[in-house]
Amino acid sequence: MDTAVLNPTQMHLLKLFAFNNSEDYAREIQMVLMRYFQQKLDEESDRLWEEGVLNQEKLDEIRHLDLHVY
Repeated sequence: MDTAVLNPTQMHLLKLFAFNNSEDYAREIQMVLMRYFQQKLDEESDRLWEEGVLNQEKLDEIRHLDLHVY
């Protein structure tokens, strides 16, 4: 069986969850992480739009792709 090595971020998250194991705390951490990554996604999308890499035509193309196969 292969042994997985955890990266520093994973180790830190494990320590956070060990501190308080309530369901509410887990949901709160999940929401914080979700908001953080949503902000990063928004910033990158804005950058791509401003640079002309992303536009409405490309968004329309993406809408019809099955992204689960990639």
